[in-house]
Amino acid sequence: MIIADSIQQQHTAVGGDSAVTTYRSLTPAQVLSWLPRNATPAQQDSAIQAHFKPSEIRWSERPDTLHLPGHDRGRSMLDVDLPQYYREGFFSKDTLFHPELRGGRNGVAGDPVPYTVHSDNLLTGLLLFSLIMVVIAFSSVKDFLLRQVKSFFYFSHEAASDMSETAIELRFQFFLVMLAGLLTSLLFYFYTLYNIGETFILRSPYYLILIYWGILLAYFLLKSILYTVVNAVLFDSKRNKQWMCSFLFITSAEGILMFPIMMVKGYFDISIESADVYVIIVLLIIKILTIFKSYIIFFSRNVVKLQIILYFCALEMVPLLFLWSILNATANMLKINI
Repeated sequence: MIIADSIQQQHTAVGGDSAVTTYRSLTPAQVLSWLPRNATPAQQDSAIQAHFKPSEIRWSERPDTLHLPGHDRGRSMLDVDLPQYYREGFFSKDTLFHPELRGGRNGVAGDPVPYTVHSDNLLTGLLLFSLIMVVIAFSSVKDFLLRQVKSFFYFSHEAASDMSETAIELRFQFFLVMLAGLLTSLLFYFYTLYNIGETFILRSPYYLILIYWGILLAYFLLKSILYTVVNAVLFDSKRNKQWMCSFLFITSAEGILMFPIMMVKGYFDISIESADVYVIIVLLIIKILTIFKSYIIFFSRNVVKLQIILYFCALEMVPLLFLWSILNATANMLKINI
């Protein structure tokens, strides 16, 4: 017997001495046909709700009989006493059969998004912090920097400089030296990704940047020690003091000149070749300033002018080539060869 999706309404017709009770089926189509043709959806919904009331849902309490004839009814998969062979089957590891398991990805995986500095929150925050600190420091020691620039290109006939440096000015120059090491390590990290490899045995790429930064800081420290030892043997203490002040200023200038290319490389995505050209130009300018200042301090009154070539090659070019080889060897040892 098929029961129609309708409701039974009782109507009592009074005829003569008896009342006749009739039943008829009422459908939503009949209710809507009573309304005018221009009835709005809200009026149609109100008419349906007036004639049809939701009834209570009564679920079946009969036992599950969907099993093979002659066998007992199925057992629950949550039963701890269920044998292992009962749990395993052809679809036992299918994610559609087990919705609690994480399914795979449908379709073909796309190309991964390339790494950029502006998408790296840590490096972006570090660069912005460095920029803010440089601006604040410039506003505090700008007079000192102007005096440093004037004295750097001033041909003094005295052996030592009369310019004194305060603790704030020294801290600012040391901060610029650390900034120069950090920016150079970031640039060499991008060079490593482009020319050497992209996968390393380290857990995070930040560890590789920290290793480069430590190598560069050790390079600046060992270079200053080497200058101190050599100059103490060849020259007097006054000129050595003047040279150390100039060397610290040159290294600070290197950090300032490296900052623009790092910001442009990170946020405007220029090619690594353009960044390499900029770094090479900065290094040439720094080396020219170094040989110029060393000539003014140590060799301007020296009869044998060719000594500066040996001095420059031994204390500038050899450590620079040694630094380059160490950085390349570190990158090649830490990368994963596929």
